[in-house]
Amino acid sequence: MSHLSEYQDKFECIRLERDEQGILLVTLHREGKALRWGRDSHLEISQAWGFIASDPDNRVVILTGTGEDFLRFEYGTFGPPITGGSSHGHSAQSWDPVMAAEHNLMTDQLSVPVPVISAVNGPCPVHADIPLLADIVLAAPTASFADESHFWTLGTVPGDGVHVVWPNLLGPNRGRYFLLAGSHIHADEALRLGLVGEVVEADALLDRAYELARKIAGYPAMNVRYTRDLLTRRLRRTMQEELDYGLALQGLAYVAKAERMRDAGEHMDG
Repeated sequence: MSHLSEYQDKFECIRLERDEQGILLVTLHREGKALRWGRDSHLEISQAWGFIASDPDNRVVILTGTGEDFLRFEYGTFGPPITGGSSHGHSAQSWDPVMAAEHNLMTDQLSVPVPVISAVNGPCPVHADIPLLADIVLAAPTASFADESHFWTLGTVPGDGVHVVWPNLLGPNRGRYFLLAGSHIHADEALRLGLVGEVVEADALLDRAYELARKIAGYPAMNVRYTRDLLTRRLRRTMQEELDYGLALQGLAYVAKAERMRDAGEHMDG
């Protein structure tokens, strides 16, 4: 069991605020601007879900970003160049903590026992599964969803849970196409495809999220928690069955690529 006072100021890239109804606002940022995806933010988001899930005073969670983007991603900024195979999964030993962090990122979010609402304020080109795993997804007109950190852009195996999320959300064929062909799905299309529940003007996005959250928080706590459990049960089961295998394959391919590049005298960006 955790309490907000124990983790509210623990993270540099996550701002946490909770109102009197128990609605926890989780805002991703980097120094008050849009969060750039990186090793630190990956670890912090993973850890934050664990604290949030074990805090009994959270009644509803709202997740949003800062500024014009939900997340930013720049190739080569996930970590320093790798030459010795000792960082971010470029050896079997170093992949072990990466695998654990990736596992927790997915499973801890799904273990949150209360409804989660995403207010996607702009583009999310990496780990778009994070906002889309919410029970209610609201998107600004400028929002878009992509998977730029795996196969199409970097040639890496999409085994860290995206292989579970996208075929479940889009259907098997469209989900595989999305991961292999480097698709970008913009807000209007995301609404048509059922990825988001509503497209809301940016200046009204959080107000709409709170409107829904207050309605949900007004119901008895047991009703709310049991509904969340019921609606996420199948996805949680599928994630538990498929995630570790996907991570193992991703790690194996990652280490093999690092070995090939070291043999060729090249370096590898994370």
